[in-house]
Amino acid sequence: MGLTADAIRDGLNAIAAHEPGIASAIKRVGYPEPRIREPGYATLLRTIVGQQVSVASAASVWAKLEALLGPTVPAEALIAAEFDALRGCGLSRQKQGYARSLCELVLSGELDLASLPEDDETAIAQLVRIKGIGLWSAEIYLLFAEGRPDIWPAGDLAVQAGLHKLLDLPERPSEKRTREIAEPWRPHRGAAAIFTWHCYNNAAL
Repeated sequence: MGLTADAIRDGLNAIAAHEPGIASAIKRVGYPEPRIREPGYATLLRTIVGQQVSVASAASVWAKLEALLGPTVPAEALIAAEFDALRGCGLSRQKQGYARSLCELVLSGELDLASLPEDDETAIAQLVRIKGIGLWSAEIYLLFAEGRPDIWPAGDLAVQAGLHKLLDLPERPSEKRTREIAEPWRPHRGAAAIFTWHCYNNAAL
């Protein structure tokens, strides 16, 4: 499961001890709520379903898939489903390819989501083998579903914009600069990422 409220609080306090911008922001906006998703196949499939569509559209497609294939859309059922049936649920040809890639890796045992490698970079390398799951999606999965404490999605525009605001930077930092800024925050960068999202559109900042 994702980082708990206590883990987020402890991580941010550790960073705030030597990062005045973070310490000041915590006083103004408080600590963020946890962002927790269930670990496993269904969460990754929902990530694929939700790509480039609204939250409402993604929820509609997911509901249709569950009605067709059963709760949590089992991999065995999805991979056996006809193209037109899945298209009728709202899955495009491209997303069907991504979904089948996930199902094949899970069903073959090549991807064991119950025991991903402890090393974050190695775990990310396994996840991005799934078609349609890039670096950002892999990082978000490890942060929100597995609660890994040092995941830092530096390519996320909201993370960059949040840093811009929190640290009063002259401009939104690049992905490279975002990684450099957070190096001293190891091993608590996951809490920092959740805080940047919390602060991104916060009127108090």
